[in-house]
Amino acid sequence: MRLSNGCHAFFWQPGPRVGWPTLLHSLKLPGRNLLRVAAPVGTKHALHQSFGAARYLKTKSAPTAEPKPLRKLRMIILGAPWDLATIGVGDLLRAEILRGTPLGSVAKKAMSEGTLLPDEIVLRLIEPQLHAFSDRDWILDGFPRKASQATLLDKLLASSEDSLNLVVNLNVPDDVILERIEGRWLHAPSGRVYNNSFNPPKIPGKDDLTGEDLTQRPDDTAEIFSKRLVAFHTENEPLLQHYAGTDAEVVTLTGSTSDEIYPQLEALLEDKFTGLPRK
Repeated sequence: MRLSNGCHAFFWQPGPRVGWPTLLHSLKLPGRNLLRVAAPVGTKHALHQSFGAARYLKTKSAPTAEPKPLRKLRMIILGAPWDLATIGVGDLLRAEILRGTPLGSVAKKAMSEGTLLPDEIVLRLIEPQLHAFSDRDWILDGFPRKASQATLLDKLLASSEDSLNLVVNLNVPDDVILERIEGRWLHAPSGRVYNNSFNPPKIPGKDDLTGEDLTQRPDDTAEIFSKRLVAFHTENEPLLQHYAGTDAEVVTLTGSTSDEIYPQLEALLEDKFTGLPRK
């Protein structure tokens, strides 16, 4: 997946290396911009650059004619909110908050309390995105977060004769997540993300490229994030059970760093979807 400046469908603008999906950021795949949707409570960095045009699933025997293109990649990533600053639901919600819209007011209250947003609020945000990118590969990062949202998403995709084909569940230790959250600093104008523990700015509190001040999100606190983790663990198992009963393939990737998770994700995509060109 990707953004401007060669961003990545696991995305963000070029900048300092960040959390696990700097992960997805290192997948340098050319192509069109993809859906940029992310966790309503999350921070998922990376998901830039598109996967390119048509995808071909591997077959057991060689085709006798030109390979038949299958449907576009329809993938979601499930995981506790971590240090992955993605373009997505979280960014859309923050934009609504900055604009002072009624939806933004609801989002601000939920974020400050560390609770999940009402299903209809999130669906209202992502539905236009899904329709706009119906002819492209996309990764929906951080949504759905509970089984009821998954059911609504299934119905929304089915209305356009579409469906998910890959669900990636990220299994990361809670203490690692909390450490990353508390040490995270953001350059708001560009979206560049720093972390005191593994990706600190050259000058504390300043953006490496512009020298402008860095900020922390008001909801990046141990108290609020602990509430988010409780909500995540309560909802994630039913969510996995929901997708176990669908045609989507469910895969769990375990690790504490991007160096551990990225190779697993890369191998998974190469195995399930061929024709992912590299620069």
